[in-house]
Amino acid sequence: MADKDENPFSGSPDETDLIWDAMEALPEGIAIFGTDRRLITCNQRCMDMFPKVSDLIVPGVLWRDLLMAGAERGQFAEAAADPEDWIEHRLNDEFPLNRTLEIELASGTICQLQFSVTKRGGFVVVCTDITERKHTEAMVREQENLLRTVLETSPMAVVMARLQDARILYRSPAAVRFFGETENALQHYVNPKDREDYVETLSRDGRVDDYRIMLRDAHGKHCTTTSWGRLVDFEGDTYVVTAIMDLTEQQEREAMIRQVLEACPTPIQMTKADTGEVLFSSPETVALFGRVDCAKHFYATPGKREEYLEQLRRDGSVTEYKGQYLNADNKPFWAAVSARLIRYNGEEVIVSHTRDLTEQLRIEAELARQRDHLYQNEKLSAMGELLAGVAHELNNPLSVVVGHSLMLREDCKDPDLLRQVEKISNAAERCARIVKTFLTMARQQPARMQKVDINEIVDTAVDVVRYGDASDVNITCQLGAEVTRICADADQITQVVINLILNAEQAMRATGAGQNITVSTQQSKTDSGVEIVVEDDGPGIPPNIRHRVFEPFFTTKEVGDGTGIGLVLCHRIIQAHEGRISVAPGRHGGSVFRIFLPQDREIPDAPQDSQASDPVSNPLRILILDDEEDVADLNAEILTRGGYQVDVFNHAEEALESMRHHTYGLILSDLNMPETDGRGFFETIKQKFPDMISKTGFVTGDSMGRASQSFLGEANRPCIEKPVSPKELRAFVADILTKAQQVTE
Repeated sequence: MADKDENPFSGSPDETDLIWDAMEALPEGIAIFGTDRRLITCNQRCMDMFPKVSDLIVPGVLWRDLLMAGAERGQFAEAAADPEDWIEHRLNDEFPLNRTLEIELASGTICQLQFSVTKRGGFVVVCTDITERKHTEAMVREQENLLRTVLETSPMAVVMARLQDARILYRSPAAVRFFGETENALQHYVNPKDREDYVETLSRDGRVDDYRIMLRDAHGKHCTTTSWGRLVDFEGDTYVVTAIMDLTEQQEREAMIRQVLEACPTPIQMTKADTGEVLFSSPETVALFGRVDCAKHFYATPGKREEYLEQLRRDGSVTEYKGQYLNADNKPFWAAVSARLIRYNGEEVIVSHTRDLTEQLRIEAELARQRDHLYQNEKLSAMGELLAGVAHELNNPLSVVVGHSLMLREDCKDPDLLRQVEKISNAAERCARIVKTFLTMARQQPARMQKVDINEIVDTAVDVVRYGDASDVNITCQLGAEVTRICADADQITQVVINLILNAEQAMRATGAGQNITVSTQQSKTDSGVEIVVEDDGPGIPPNIRHRVFEPFFTTKEVGDGTGIGLVLCHRIIQAHEGRISVAPGRHGGSVFRIFLPQDREIPDAPQDSQASDPVSNPLRILILDDEEDVADLNAEILTRGGYQVDVFNHAEEALESMRHHTYGLILSDLNMPETDGRGFFETIKQKFPDMISKTGFVTGDSMGRASQSFLGEANRPCIEKPVSPKELRAFVADILTKAQQVTE
């Protein structure tokens, strides 16, 4: 810097000091060079800006020397790589008089050098630190580039239009693709008034968000859009900057989703978790629940939704949540709900699917009923085999007792002896009926249907029970007026009514509870049949076992007092009549058994009575084969009294040998015999005496065995079960003879 004594400025000392002070106060560096390009003077700011050559910045130094020293000392960033090349390039350049240069120093500072020529031929260099300004400009450029990149790559159309006349100042590439090369934003609107409303809302609120409006695209197509708008000031005018999203594809997707949901064959719905408000219901949901605004109305049980919602919030989802709901007719039904909890518009929303369990429960109940039916059949089958075995063991001795007692009754003339014989006979017949009841139940023989008066059947059943009843139980019979005659087996229905009365009577005697039994008949309410009701005021049946009373072998009686087959037989008989039997608690305690019998069953053709020839006028020789000698002799005596000639054999070989020498008009054979049984005997008859096939019948005590049933089905020959009364045996023989005669004719 020049000494004050050598100050180049002219004027008074005060003026000179003022000029120097002014130069020092400037934020820029000032350097003054003469016509020979030597430094005349500079301020301290100038020296501070170039610290690596500050020691050389003294009056008289050449501009060239300062430039070379700065390059060599690393003052300039551009010269760092190759100082000599940089110096040569700079020295050969035209001197930058009246020009402005920017130079970056090694420290990172960017200086702006402005060269101005003086009137005397020198020049002044003004050095300004523009580092911060340059950084700001770079940042602005970067932000502008980023904004331009965002706008040009954004899928949303961005339009900047003047508020006053809608003239477009800027439109993004997406806006050009959507609207085309439009010049005015009014061209975008289907209805110009829509822009007025949009601008009015924007001016009032200062912004708009998610503003739905119909716009026109570049092809003139009307599109539903949503817009976000702001007002900005630019170059003295107010502009509307709008970001626009085309909702056409979104609406198409939503329409497709809605169409799928509405066509979905399962009930789907969306509801608010807190309030239960229904947001969406598929047609299947509406069909199931009806049009309901709140999901809380779906539930048949109060508080069930809170329990369901608690589990849903805990786990986030539920699967097959079962409960009772109300359908469109406000009737309860069982259903299973699977649901998920989601966030929608800032709220908890339940998306659920409801599965109606009505049909499934019906199928499950039907399967359970079929399984139970199969189980009962298996038990009945086992019971049948048991009863068949018992009957087989009892039939032979019973046949002897029954047969001889009946013949004694016919022959006996002494009143006292006859009374004893009748007691034996009645007891034997009772045993025979028990065995036949077992067999009937196990075999499930078809009922002998005919038109009957149900009142007469019930009246007879009550009289039978009263006749043998010595208890103080009151049995009342209430017969309905004008009860329709129905098609039924009178004996079997009588047996059912007697069984129900006796069961009630035995329960009363065993417990000491109750003393009244009422049997009533009436026309069914639907007039499709008749009803028989047996009601008592006894101890009743506990609810937990009421559903089991028709199971085989199930009984509430003590061991030895009940078999568990009486009600099973009742149930089987009523089912065979295509009717129903049920049990329920009585009005005054006790139980009510209700029987329904249909009235529209057809009556099967009754078999023609066989007209046997008179055995006395036409005696025949009969062969009896039975390994039980007593049974064979008894049957022979019965038939001999009927006028037949009878040969008895206990072994099949003896019977076959006799057939070779004698002609027989009838053969009666047992089935189960040692050595050659009934099947083997019959096979031999077919081979050697085929003309005797139609004259052969079987008398057996085991018609329930599988082998016996199979054989009788194949042989297609008549069979009568032991024990056999004289009357039954004679009728059986007469029937075979009549049919054999018809075959011969």
